[in-house]
Amino acid sequence: MSDVPALEALIPASVRALQAAYYASEQIESALGTVFGVDSQLIEDETYFVAENDDRIVGCGGWSKRKTTYGSDAAKKGEDVLRDPRTEPAMIRAFFVHPTYARKGIGRRFLEMCETAIDCAGFRKIEIIATLAGEPLYTSCGYSVTERFDIPLRSGDTMPVVKMKK
Repeated sequence: MSDVPALEALIPASVRALQAAYYASEQIESALGTVFGVDSQLIEDETYFVAENDDRIVGCGGWSKRKTTYGSDAAKKGEDVLRDPRTEPAMIRAFFVHPTYARKGIGRRFLEMCETAIDCAGFRKIEIIATLAGEPLYTSCGYSVTERFDIPLRSGDTMPVVKMKK
């Protein structure tokens, strides 16, 4: 939990730079803090990873065994109950990389670590609610699109995303 302030600085920097080619600045700003933000349950469940360079967090990402599919603490309503690994998928969640370190394999490494941990936890299926910027990475790692939909934003606008599975 001591990393939360660093994550709260990393996430907006990552989103504003790496999502800019896919979403309007109004969508990005409206999504920050709710769609894009820290989900402390991932930290508490020890399913969240960070990448560091010179003691500075330059990336983060993880997976979840809970019902929440995306979003930060601010977007949650009620208890975040556990999924049944026999019948429900684990969720890949909250990947963010500092723009300086983008396209250097951090996201791919997080995905490998998550998939290994998910397998060890007994899940056989994985889902992701991917941003348009994340879709190419997940596709290259064997995930397939199952649905495209829009997430409502607090501004009244929407953000297109992609549900993917493996």
